[in-house]
Amino acid sequence: MRVNVTVNGSHEVVDDVWEGESLLYMLRERMGLPGSKNACEQGECGSCTVYLDGVPACACLVAAGQAEGRDVRTVEGLAEGPPGDERLDVVQEAFLEAGAVQCGFCTPGLIVQAHDLIERNPAPADAEIREALAGNLCRCTGYEKILDAVRLAAERKAAAR
Repeated sequence: MRVNVTVNGSHEVVDDVWEGESLLYMLRERMGLPGSKNACEQGECGSCTVYLDGVPACACLVAAGQAEGRDVRTVEGLAEGPPGDERLDVVQEAFLEAGAVQCGFCTPGLIVQAHDLIERNPAPADAEIREALAGNLCRCTGYEKILDAVRLAAERKAAAR
């Protein structure tokens, strides 16, 4: 099957996609975008979170064929600027600076989910941050540095407006 999809702003045509293939597999294995991680394959951990038509979705639960004609934005697509000269998004920078990245497996999904939260709510309270990230599991941290990173990103984004 052939899938026509816009990924990170670029129209792509992906050939030889099999009917049961997930969007996650297509992104990672066919398109060379390894940012979204394959962890639970059941939509429980959030490691594979991407934007699908502007809404966060677990890419492991979306059939690749369902992406036909749609817009997908991955963690790689949050960075801005021309290829080879990209600048990290404020959320990506905050995760690095706050030390919220440990093994890195959950990080892409957390970043996409935090990005979405801050876009919808530029000044989220701690309870709102916790609720927004509730579907993203991390085995390495106590989540405090992750919360610090989201707070830092929200502050910086507000200051830039």
